[in-house]
Amino acid sequence: MRIEDDGDQVSASRKHLVFAYYVTGHGFGHATRVVEVVRHLILAGHDVHVVTGAPDFVFTTEIQSPRLFLRKVLLDCGAVQADALTVDRLASLEKYSETAVVPRASILATEVEWLNSIKADLVVSDVVPVACRAAADAGIRSVCVTNFSWDFIYAEYVMAAGNHHRSIVWQIAEDYSHCEFLIRLPGYCPMPAFRDVIDVPLVVRRLHKSRKEVRKELGIGEDVKLVVLNFGGQPAGWKLKEEYLPSGWLCLVCGASDNQELPPNFIKLAKDVYTPDVMAASDCMLGKIGYGTVSEALAYKLPFVFVRRDYFNEEPFLRNMLEYYQGGVEMIRRDLITGHWKPYLERAVCLKPSYEGGINGGEVAARILQDTAIGKNYASDKLSGARRLRDAIVLGYQLQRVPGRDLCIPDWYANAENELGRRTGSPAAEMTENSFFMNSCPEDFEILHGDLQGLSDTMNFLKSLAELDTVYDSGKNTEKRRIRECIAAAGIFNWEEEIFVARAPGRLDVMGGIADYSGSLVLQMPIREACHVAVQKNHPSKHRLWKHAHARQHDKGQGPTPVLQIVSYGSELSNRGPTFDMDLSDFMDGGQPMSYEKAKKYFAQDPAQRWAAYVAGTILVLMTELGVCFENSISMLVSSAVPEGKGVSSSASVEVASMSAIAAAHGLDISPRKLALLCQKVENHIVGAPCGVMDQMTSACGEANKLLAMICQPAEIVGLVDIPSHIRFWGIDSGIRHSIGGADYGSVRVGAFMGRKMIKSIASSMLSPTLSAENGESPDESEVGGAELLETEASLDYLCNLSPHRYEALYAKLIPDSMRGETFLEKYDNHNDPVTVVDHKRTYGVKAAARHPIYENFRVKAFKALLTSAASDEQLTALGELMYQCHYSYSACGLGSDGTDRLVQLVQQMQHNKSSRHEDGTLYGAKITGGGSGGTVGVTGRNCLRSSQQILEIQQRYKGATGYLPFVFEGSSPGAGKFGYLRIRRRIPPKQG
Repeated sequence: MRIEDDGDQVSASRKHLVFAYYVTGHGFGHATRVVEVVRHLILAGHDVHVVTGAPDFVFTTEIQSPRLFLRKVLLDCGAVQADALTVDRLASLEKYSETAVVPRASILATEVEWLNSIKADLVVSDVVPVACRAAADAGIRSVCVTNFSWDFIYAEYVMAAGNHHRSIVWQIAEDYSHCEFLIRLPGYCPMPAFRDVIDVPLVVRRLHKSRKEVRKELGIGEDVKLVVLNFGGQPAGWKLKEEYLPSGWLCLVCGASDNQELPPNFIKLAKDVYTPDVMAASDCMLGKIGYGTVSEALAYKLPFVFVRRDYFNEEPFLRNMLEYYQGGVEMIRRDLITGHWKPYLERAVCLKPSYEGGINGGEVAARILQDTAIGKNYASDKLSGARRLRDAIVLGYQLQRVPGRDLCIPDWYANAENELGRRTGSPAAEMTENSFFMNSCPEDFEILHGDLQGLSDTMNFLKSLAELDTVYDSGKNTEKRRIRECIAAAGIFNWEEEIFVARAPGRLDVMGGIADYSGSLVLQMPIREACHVAVQKNHPSKHRLWKHAHARQHDKGQGPTPVLQIVSYGSELSNRGPTFDMDLSDFMDGGQPMSYEKAKKYFAQDPAQRWAAYVAGTILVLMTELGVCFENSISMLVSSAVPEGKGVSSSASVEVASMSAIAAAHGLDISPRKLALLCQKVENHIVGAPCGVMDQMTSACGEANKLLAMICQPAEIVGLVDIPSHIRFWGIDSGIRHSIGGADYGSVRVGAFMGRKMIKSIASSMLSPTLSAENGESPDESEVGGAELLETEASLDYLCNLSPHRYEALYAKLIPDSMRGETFLEKYDNHNDPVTVVDHKRTYGVKAAARHPIYENFRVKAFKALLTSAASDEQLTALGELMYQCHYSYSACGLGSDGTDRLVQLVQQMQHNKSSRHEDGTLYGAKITGGGSGGTVGVTGRNCLRSSQQILEIQQRYKGATGYLPFVFEGSSPGAGKFGYLRIRRRIPPKQG
């Protein structure tokens, strides 16, 4: 339902009404918009009791009325900030649990009693969940007013924090289900917990003073350029400097601390300053995105230079609205902190924000609330509570999982299910399907080296390249919010020079998984989805620089120097920055390449651009390991169709494609095996993820429709195993985000290396009496195994070199289930793993972590042997049994998850149902893959139509149980080594005479 902006004032009611208005504890933005709604309710003659944790002045500055009652209570905590620009997802969930879950019964009792005591006619929430439930318990109607809801925000956090906090999201959604309807504000997120919705215009605070009046009071002339720094929670230790501003500019600073010293061109504003007046008197604003800043910037047509926040999932929707109306300029976080503001501010004042919509949402919302309190019924029949709860969970899981497209407003949620059910290629291919680009074909390029090999995704990538300059020159403002990455990419290539293109696929871990770092044999299949990287090198004097990069060089007072510029497609899917740039000289430290540890810190300083470590890190590794000197500037475009967080090695595909393209552009001849080992260094030492090498090896050395067999000691390729024609492998995504950088994966790896150290120590202690016996002393009757075996085990280099029977005979009973880090270090000194650190205060599982690779190596060897045996039902049954055993071994290590367990159970149900037993079986086994703790489940079965039908049936059953439609991986493609590279040049059409 839409309430149109008709300009009417809220009419005074014959009935004196009492409103209880609850305000969430997250930031001032909620309180400031509540002020505008409350002001109109009080103008209409009603009493409003505001329940808030915000300071009194936020309300009393604008409303001086005895009908306003402030009750200082905090009933939710919002999102906990790790710093000014980063939300701590786990801390947010834990704080909410502490604030709203543990004392829930007491809160409800207190609020019901209070609501009855003030004789409230209506409860309004922005957007405190428990307020809706308290209203229902008190027998009072409730309405929510917001642009996002906490079930949506927190549901994505659950993916990062694990299942421990899932009940929080369900409880919040249930609380919202008691709400009568939702008054929805522009820039909204998907909010499926609300069945009934009324859209209103922007809620914006009114102006008290004109631009001229404010400037006169501040003593600032009309000719002075003025930026307002509206940045709550400024970074700790951040010192503003005079040179941050262009010459002649002044900056008004909101929220500065009392003891903060400012340069002469920065002016400290009072803490209770009325921000809208200051904004309207300024030429642009610098800050972080929130509803209050975005809505008021749009209303006053104030250009907004913004810096991304991490993990606050409201932001992409507000950002898209801001950019849709041409009112926003994104600043790189590094440039904010280092004071490289000039190019952004100068660009901002050239913008012409185009928002022409209504700005009296406060008045409209107040009228709706008044009518509802009087008795008017805006709501229709509600959906069931179960449906609301399911949708609320689903939304968080879908937030980062729409393959190959940007987040759209407002039809994103309505289309999400269809999008998830579709096979997609690269983001560029998706744009082509949406008529984003004009029709084009690879004939736009001359292929000087290489072969497309019939790969449709490579064809689509070349099509996207062909149209970049068309996008750059088109100037279609209505589409810019969806093609800003393409515009950035078009600005870095010189179309008269050669471009090098590499392609690297993700991988499906058929067998081997986390045993790779313990030296196991692994069997890996390169999947159809791949990453493409285009690279061009140019002399610094001919390199096309982005404006802020050019300004940075100019400010340093130096001539053209080599610069790296990267554009990454699909940045919206994980809320990361779409571009990255740096001077290549930044990689140098005292005439030598910087250390990997320094590089790790360099990329980690800006979470929105941490992704660049996977790409730019390949350059540092080539400098460090091969002594490559990069004297030219480098432009890179990264376009990956390998979904992130699904356990199919999206990171490895990016690393391998990036290094392959850079090597090709610089004439470096690196074997696929060596390239994979170099890429592992990127991930281990620069990204800081303790992965084994199988991901990079498969992406680099794999071949289509074959399993790469490799012994990870460190990377001996045994060969390629043909997948028999009667066998097929699939991957089914659980929807639970996987990360090899996560704590569970790292702790299991530490536990495995602890176990190896203990086994070596036990073998050494057993070896002493054996040697004594050989020297003529009496042998110990308890000694089993010869000295030669014990000597080998005392110097065990990889756990997988210990056979299962030796482990059971000698070591199994002596390895503890777990051990605290400090206890281990006191006894053993070091676990001898170069990429992990033992935490003194943490307790690690040891026995299961050590046992897994020993038995997994045996399972993989058996699996490989079975693949080449005669085709039979027994063969398939045995292959499937080995996968099941692997799956439950993962779980014993603590790397299972609800979603992957459910998928394995669905495969088992399909395998063992009556129809499957009476016919030839189709599906035979399943296991969690890769690093575990979510991600993708690998499935094996008979290569027939019935198997494909059953996979689709499992997909639908999983959706029915969880609300999440899994992505199904099927098919294979060549690795980077087999693909090689393309060297292409744009065909320039002849000039017309």
